[in-house]
Amino acid sequence: MSAEDNRTNLSDFPSSTIEKEPNYEKHGKKKPGGWKAMPFILGNESFERLAAFGLLANFMVYLTREFHLEQVHASNILNIWGGISNFAPLLGAFISDTYTGRFKTIAFASFFSLLGMTAVTLTAWLPKLQPPSCTPQQQALNQCVTANSSQVGFLFMGLIFLSIGSSGIRPCSIPFGVDQFDPTTEEGKKGINSFFNWYYTSFTVVLLFTQTVIVYIQDSVSWKFGFAIPTLCMLFSIILFFIGTKIYVHVKPEGSIFSSIAQVLVASFKKRKVKLPNEKHVDGIFYDPPLIGKAILSKLPPTNQFRVLDKAALVMEGDLNPDGTIVNQWNLVSIQQVEEVKCLARTLPIWAAGILGFTAMAQQGTFIVSQAMKMDRHLGPKFQIPAGSLGVISLIVIGLWVPFYDRICVPSLRKITKNEGGITLLQRIGIGMVFSIISMIVAGLVEKVRRDVANSNPTPQGIAPMSVMWLFPQLVLMGFCEAFNIIGLIEFFNRQFPDHMRSIANALFSCSFALANYVSSILVITVHSVTKTHNHPDWLTNNINEGRLDYFYYLLAGVGVLNLVYFLYVSQRYHYKGSVDIQEKPMDVELGSKGELDYHPKKYEDSK
Repeated sequence: MSAEDNRTNLSDFPSSTIEKEPNYEKHGKKKPGGWKAMPFILGNESFERLAAFGLLANFMVYLTREFHLEQVHASNILNIWGGISNFAPLLGAFISDTYTGRFKTIAFASFFSLLGMTAVTLTAWLPKLQPPSCTPQQQALNQCVTANSSQVGFLFMGLIFLSIGSSGIRPCSIPFGVDQFDPTTEEGKKGINSFFNWYYTSFTVVLLFTQTVIVYIQDSVSWKFGFAIPTLCMLFSIILFFIGTKIYVHVKPEGSIFSSIAQVLVASFKKRKVKLPNEKHVDGIFYDPPLIGKAILSKLPPTNQFRVLDKAALVMEGDLNPDGTIVNQWNLVSIQQVEEVKCLARTLPIWAAGILGFTAMAQQGTFIVSQAMKMDRHLGPKFQIPAGSLGVISLIVIGLWVPFYDRICVPSLRKITKNEGGITLLQRIGIGMVFSIISMIVAGLVEKVRRDVANSNPTPQGIAPMSVMWLFPQLVLMGFCEAFNIIGLIEFFNRQFPDHMRSIANALFSCSFALANYVSSILVITVHSVTKTHNHPDWLTNNINEGRLDYFYYLLAGVGVLNLVYFLYVSQRYHYKGSVDIQEKPMDVELGSKGELDYHPKKYEDSK
């Protein structure tokens, strides 16, 4: 008998009925709106992202040119803010799943995003909220007046409001869209797949628009209008979101996955002295009630990893009521809950490797922008490429490569590897890390050439007579890195977690960027502090022609190599999530004459 068979099956209890295809009229529930709700949800999401990325895309230039901050300080502000904004979705996911539900969370967060956008826009419109203007010559000579504490404080207030907005919108937008489809029907499954395609398509279009049109307006026309347009877009997103209120399906909060994780850990600790089934004596049987409704689609097979957690699902005397319900959820959990925690534990080492993999990407909005500002950005006699728009090169690479990879490469690789995706998800992530390392090496080589040219041909503003297109190769390589690494991780998290854990999967993905921003900030602060000597400024000094930014890029490449070695180690030991056929099994729990549960210790075998 296998371990899978030695679990309680409470299918005969009245509370444990399986309903694979809900009858909405019977239960008085609203039928999912499906595609009727999508214009409002996707419209809200597109305008919100246009607002957020319209602000972020060129913010490094705004902080250095308008607030006259040193590039190290500006970089740290961006990294810290990015970290907070990417960590906050964990809190938002918990509040949404436990208390408020996704609709209220998105609505509440959207107003905070609007407040944040308004505050940042006011810093460009009101002279009292920014330092005195400064000419390019004064800026090159470090003669500009830096923003005072109150001005920076008001700016920070706007950024904190934006982070609160991100905490509610990011973890809930995708699950809220999925809620509008019925996954138990064929039409609903197709709708969910199409929703993901449209979601990422709209996301890419928004990024292209913000890094070209919005950045150009900010850089060449006016910062006032460049910030006002994203703010108005945020207002439109809120209006669109509320217009569709009557169409939406509002899924009630059913408890956070974080609470379930805590219950598994506490229950397994309480039963730490209990014998596991493969040991000499058995003290109980596994609790495995049938899953209900949509949860049945997330059934996980039993695994042999992290077996100490299995103790949390061992049924001991007094753990169950006569009707089969749990007496105390902190003493006993289902084997499904245990497998969900195991799923999380298996992915954590891979998730950790992604943090350092994203650190190099964080430089696209910081020091690469600083390089571009010290190069010839002219295309023709009149047009000048905005420094903050260079990231569009990576987006173009992604847009061209992903369809080619999906339609040409994957079918060819599938014939060789016999793998449905051509290569495994972990192989895809590893290839992205290799591109990240190569990108940083190329970035260092280009910066060495740029610095030498600038110092050999000094100008008042320190601009090297060298085309900004020299930065294109590293951006192209970074585009390949994102196409393999980011998309691979998104697919990895969504496939390796059960459907109802996608909120935590998206939150973990955001946390990868958060920690990458913090790691980048720590590296910047450390390098800024330890590389300064009496004869030379530090590597990341405000005048990059005097610093050694190329050494910093080589440092990032070295960190990437160490991270790749770690990733190869943990990926070799990773076990992909399996699947299980859902079918009813005979009861392993019998009711005694007085209604008590009689326990029958059995012999167990490890699940294969």
